[in-house]
Amino acid sequence: MNKIYIFFILIILILGGYFFIVQNRGEESMDRNIITPLDTNMIATMQTNFGEIKLELFSSDAPKTVENFIKLAESGFYDGVKFHRVIKGFMIQGGDPLSKDNALKDRWGTGGPGYTFSDEIHSKNRNVVGTISMANAGPNTNGSQFFINTNDNNSLDNKHTVFGKVITGIDIVENIENVATEGPDRPVDDVIIESIKITSN
Repeated sequence: MNKIYIFFILIILILGGYFFIVQNRGEESMDRNIITPLDTNMIATMQTNFGEIKLELFSSDAPKTVENFIKLAESGFYDGVKFHRVIKGFMIQGGDPLSKDNALKDRWGTGGPGYTFSDEIHSKNRNVVGTISMANAGPNTNGSQFFINTNDNNSLDNKHTVFGKVITGIDIVENIENVATEGPDRPVDDVIIESIKITSN
C-alpha cells in the first residue's frame, strides 16, 4: 500500500514539474515574440538647385501617402519638376509633372500622376512650419503635388494630409520662399527639384 502511495506521489510530482517547465517555456517564447515596434520612418533627401532639403516621412501616421511619395520619388517622377507656386508666409508648392515643360506654364498646378487617392487626416495632422503636406483639389483628390508649410497654417489641418517634416535645410525652404514671383505666385527664376532619394532612418 505504501509503495502504491509513494508511486502516485512520484507521478504527481513528475507531471507537476513537466507542466511547470512547459508553461515557463511558453512564457519565455511569448516574451521573445514581444518586439518593440521600430521607427520605420524614411528620409527623403530632396536635391534642388537652391540646395538640399531633408525630410522625415511619417510612415506610421500616413502610410498610404508616404508609400505613394516614395514610389514616385524612386521612379524618378519628381526629377526636374519645379516649385511652381510660392507664397511668402504661407508655403512652397511643387510636384506637378507639367512644370518640367516651360511651354506648359499656363497649366502648371493642374498635373498629376494619372490617379488620385484618399486623404489620411490623422491625429497628429498639424500643418506647422516645416511640415510637408499633400496639395489637392478637394477631399480625396491627392496625386503627386505637395507643399512645405512656411507658416503655421492650422486652417489646413482637416483638409491636407501631413506626411513629413523638414529635418535639415529649412534655410533652403526659406530661401525658396523669398524668391521673386509673378502671375499666379510663380517664381520668376526656376526652382527645380533635381532628385529625391529615399533612405531608411
